[in-house]
Amino acid sequence: MQTIEWADFERIELRAGTIVEALDFPEARKPAWRLKVDFGPELGIRQSSAQITALYSKEQLLGKQVLGVVNFPVKQIGPVRSECLITGFYRDDGAVVLAVPDQAVPNGAKLG
Repeated sequence: MQTIEWADFERIELRAGTIVEALDFPEARKPAWRLKVDFGPELGIRQSSAQITALYSKEQLLGKQVLGVVNFPVKQIGPVRSECLITGFYRDDGAVVLAVPDQAVPNGAKLG
């Protein structure tokens, strides 16, 4: 494992946001949902895709708070313009468990 300096960590904008839309993403190479996440008044709604279909239905995702990296460059993933990276943990079977706050926090709150 490579170590980093505190300043490296401070450059990462990990923010809390609430999923406000979850749609099918049939064009994805691996099963994924198209998501819109509200990161609060400063950052607004950002879109992304997430390979989390094994553990989460679209209905389960609506209203769920997640942690997202919001300062990566925009990445085109098929027809989706990914504006953030939703974070999670890989299980041994390859399924992704979302990284979430264990209590509600304001959208846009920064992990620090």
